[in-house]
Amino acid sequence: MHQPDFASPATLALLRLGTLLRARGYYFITPTPATHQRVNGRPGNEQARDLRDVFGWSRPFADGLLEPEIIEAMDEAQVLQGQDGQWRSRVRWSTLDGGLYAHSRFPTEEADAVFFGPDTYRFTRLLREHLTHCHQPLRRIADIGCGAGPGAITAAQLRPGAQVLALDINERALAMTAVNARLAGIFNLEVSKSDLLRDVDGYFDLIIANPPYMLDPQQRTYRHGGGKHGAGLSLAIFDTAMERLAPGGTLLLYTGVAIFNGEDPFLNAIRLSLGDTGWDWSYEEIDPDVFGEELQHPAYAQADRIACVALRLTYQPQARQR
Repeated sequence: MHQPDFASPATLALLRLGTLLRARGYYFITPTPATHQRVNGRPGNEQARDLRDVFGWSRPFADGLLEPEIIEAMDEAQVLQGQDGQWRSRVRWSTLDGGLYAHSRFPTEEADAVFFGPDTYRFTRLLREHLTHCHQPLRRIADIGCGAGPGAITAAQLRPGAQVLALDINERALAMTAVNARLAGIFNLEVSKSDLLRDVDGYFDLIIANPPYMLDPQQRTYRHGGGKHGAGLSLAIFDTAMERLAPGGTLLLYTGVAIFNGEDPFLNAIRLSLGDTGWDWSYEEIDPDVFGEELQHPAYAQADRIACVALRLTYQPQARQR
């Protein structure tokens, strides 16, 4: 299991920056990229006037706006960027369940950008609901594609006795997860580089995932789901979970699917795989229509809509036929 080094001066400075923002009562809910763009495009929003503008709305700011202590932390964290005689933050900070999370600034153009947005809020709400009603002992939990870490951190908070693995192939995401976990006071969480579960051993009582599910021409890690219409990674996580769940263990997968002619191709695929295995599973639409602007792109030209869905799959040992 590959454990990246998260004790670098830049990472520690990012943690200090988060601590400073929290001490100043910073609060920001991150909207969709389309909303973010529209709000920033309004007259008067060209330049930052406060902390929310700098670290939430990702607007440029002039010398003297921020306290020297914050500027120093940004500089040491390597997130202070000069632009046309002004400055910008390379990171955003979002509020979730009372905690602060570092992630990539808007717009998320870099190949290794770390995404955080409305899907994050829906995913963690789904996870909290599941854990509230789950009475099975959870010894090992894995978050596949942890991103900024909200899923893994939420699980670690609600199950402090469990070993929680936050996994991603993106080292930038892992570094931000480490910072966000420390800021939340979480210590039962291990951050490791892994492609799905290939680089970690053993079985898990709970596997959670909120993977990318779009077809992205730039194939950015946080956004590109691969396969047909973006479902490739979600299907790979489903297949992996069927092999790595402990007896009675559950996969909780939050993802998006493109609906064609009223048919859900992802649901059809998992139905075919499960067949008559006897495993306990449920499937529901969380939001019937998201990222509608994507329908104008060629890959979705024939799609009715893009929906957010939740799959719960529990391994029944007596029913395993694979």
